[in-house]
Amino acid sequence: MNDQIRSATVRVFVALAPPDDAKEELAQALRPAYAAYPRMRWNRIEDWHITLAFLGELPRSAVSPLRPPLAELAARHSPLHLALRGGGHFDERVLWSGIGGDIEGLRLLAGEVRELARAHGVDFPDRPLNPHLTLARSRRDDALSAVQVAAGLSSFTGRTWRTERLHLVGSNSGRGPGPIHYRDVEAWPFGDTG
Repeated sequence: MNDQIRSATVRVFVALAPPDDAKEELAQALRPAYAAYPRMRWNRIEDWHITLAFLGELPRSAVSPLRPPLAELAARHSPLHLALRGGGHFDERVLWSGIGGDIEGLRLLAGEVRELARAHGVDFPDRPLNPHLTLARSRRDDALSAVQVAAGLSSFTGRTWRTERLHLVGSNSGRGPGPIHYRDVEAWPFGDTG
């Protein structure tokens, strides 16, 4: 993308990212599925995240004012202890891994993030938090792959890990052909990380 022709808007969300070793543990469990279901559109491991609030397509001018309050919110929060657990699917097409651990703390954090965004003028759909990590999407003509891979993940239990940072993430969704890629706009450490 030409840096001279930047979009006036950006698609953003606030998320948590599992550490690399926790993601690799799940990727190892998925290796047989990668081989058995090559037509699925697998998300890149570096893009795996747990969405707390999907803010949607925002004017770039609306994103900058979110940074200081998100940094303050992160600094006030202790890290959460979470784990990747099991698997499931949405609408027989979207494959995900579940989240275990401090789910109540995760819900409280998501609620605060959403309240903060609304207080700063960001209007977005209020969907209930269903903590998960999206792994892949099956093609429209494939109603079985995601269901079968999810069944194979049902007994997966990953190690427990600490959340380290709160991420404001931008995506290139809708900005051309090819897979969606994510990049941190900024990320802030949680308090009490010592």
